Amino acid sequence: NGAMSGTSGESKRLEGINILLSNKEYSGSIRYKTQVQTYGWQDWSYDGAMSGTKGESKRLEAIQIELTGEMANHYDVYYRVHAQSYGWLDWAKNGDAAGTEGLSKRLEGIEIVLVPKGGQAPGSTNRPFVKK
Repeated sequence: NGAMSGTSGESKRLEGINILLSNKEYSGSIRYKTQVQTYGWQDWSYDGAMSGTKGESKRLEAIQIELTGEMANHYDVYYRVHAQSYGWLDWAKNGDAAGTEGLSKRLEGIEIVLVPKGGQAPGSTNRPFVKK
């Protein structure tokens, strides 16, 4: 619901993430995959399953999130991340990458919002992803 998960300005990494749609009006799911230090892009996770690692001290560096089924027909999912050295990057949408790749920068926080299909983005969408 747009609340920040993680931290901002505390130099702490996100290692794993679970995303779940609650109070869905339509059928469908949310799926997401993360770029993890050393491992690269992981496979898709769905509906509350963890993406990333636990207890391995590996940082998340980027994420992709998208809706499936009827949810995707009625909503766009927007998300932005707080990345080490960059701060808050711009909003990504519907499966686009957010974060960094090839720069060894940790994700520290994330915000996710659903917007009615075709609605206005919650902010700038110019630079959600930085790749080396």
